[in-house]
Amino acid sequence: MDTYLLWALNTLFQELLDPLAQNASSNSNTLFQSLLAPLSAPSANGAAATSQPVPEAGASASVQSAIQSAAASTGLSPALLKAVASVESGLNPSAVSSAGAIGLMQLMPGTAAELGVNPENAAQNALGGAEYLKSLLNHFGQNLSLALAAYNAGPGAVEQYGGIPPYAQTENYVKSVLQAYQAQSGPPATPASSSWTG
Repeated sequence: MDTYLLWALNTLFQELLDPLAQNASSNSNTLFQSLLAPLSAPSANGAAATSQPVPEAGASASVQSAIQSAAASTGLSPALLKAVASVESGLNPSAVSSAGAIGLMQLMPGTAAELGVNPENAAQNALGGAEYLKSLLNHFGQNLSLALAAYNAGPGAVEQYGGIPPYAQTENYVKSVLQAYQAQSGPPATPASSSWTG
């Protein structure tokens, strides 16, 4: 069983059985509840506007598992993938944008097909998004800001402008993901420069 899942279950049982934790939780969220609550950062990605609600807390364990699994498979930070998914879809595995992007990482059907993943399956969607983001990081010399801009606007736009395209939506998207990432893990491990010389 996944280490994170075992820890989460253990934490839940401790909070349910410990009267002190129950008394403390009357005034604030428990540790377990705070871990499962999706980030409240608004989506800066217009394509990520969803017509479906954010998942219930019960779905969050599967979302966390999908993100952890994708991170382990690609070597990317789980905090980074969670930040991208929170901005893209509000961590909603059922999200569908007006542009047709699907799931946690808001994969377009064509991109999902190229990656060989089912975008409606949360674990495959997270893995596909992680693989795509990793390929963008490799393409843009591990520059996180540029990789995120390319994830939002496409690599061609980043190449055309030699940096983050001057689109308000993309600029806000990069800023929102970096803020969510930093809030979860401290400063980004890769440069945040907005220009590219590749």
